[in-house]
Amino acid sequence: MSQATLRGIANATGLSIGTVSRALKNQVGMTEETRAKVRDAALRLGYDFSQLKKGRIRRIAFLLHSQHNTLSSSPFFSPVLQGAEEACRHQGIALSFIAVSAADPVLAQIRLHQPDAIVCAGFVEPEVLAALQQFGRPIVLVDMHQRGFTSVNPDNMRGGYLATQHLLRSGRRRIAMLSGSLAHYSIQQRNRGFRQALFDAKVYADPDLEVCVSAMGEGDAGVAEAMRSLLSLPEPADAVFCYNDSAALAALKYCRNAGVKVPQDLAVVGFDDIAAAAAAIPPLSTVRVGKEALGRAGVELLLNPPEENPSHITAPVELIVRASSGEH
Repeated sequence: MSQATLRGIANATGLSIGTVSRALKNQVGMTEETRAKVRDAALRLGYDFSQLKKGRIRRIAFLLHSQHNTLSSSPFFSPVLQGAEEACRHQGIALSFIAVSAADPVLAQIRLHQPDAIVCAGFVEPEVLAALQQFGRPIVLVDMHQRGFTSVNPDNMRGGYLATQHLLRSGRRRIAMLSGSLAHYSIQQRNRGFRQALFDAKVYADPDLEVCVSAMGEGDAGVAEAMRSLLSLPEPADAVFCYNDSAALAALKYCRNAGVKVPQDLAVVGFDDIAAAAAAIPPLSTVRVGKEALGRAGVELLLNPPEENPSHITAPVELIVRASSGEH
């Protein structure tokens, strides 16, 4: 069979060559029905999609789920975005920011920005990822992992392990984990590290000490309810590892209001080392993540795709011990 051409697809669909070209390049100015018609004809006729000129990357879209575009999440994701923006500026690349959710017309939003590539940060639903794949541009996930995608993540499991190991070495035995939804890859991995450290120390992992904040309410109120439940157990927690610093700061606030002394009555460790962690009362022990470096790495993976594709990069983390867990 002879190689299909744009003209052949145009003849098969009754559309102009220009329309066919724009549809295959996912450009604006046409309906999804027209795109699908062109794509189906191209596949049927055996069109070689590698003929589409890739060119160099001039525009990158930084996608963040709207659930992360909040005051509690911004201390983590703002530096990630800053790192990506810095890498783009050095390369003369335009970076645009888009907040998305499963309820939004994701493809329509992206087409407005006409990016050559996409950095997708944090958790997004599988249907949003599927829509992104349809756009046909290179994608790198930051702080998320999904089979079939190139990604860069902090060593979440190692961080959870280090935090829990530190609490065990401080003499704590009733160590709780304050968790978010385990649908989030990063939280799931931090929870794995927590459990592994308990297992290695031969400490019983009491299911009553693992509390999911998202099941108890939003924000500080959810954390307060979780802390109340952990401290009212017949054998209350003597330490808590929080899935991120925002939750840990809310836990410290609850302790202050409830007259619980930190770290004497309860040791607290967070994760991420956001700017507010060192300024907390008492200063918060945490796991430091190179947030700007994650953003830079996402852009670099787009500009210099790994030979092994997809590739999964794990960035190192560091335990930072401060007064909330008893400095040594």
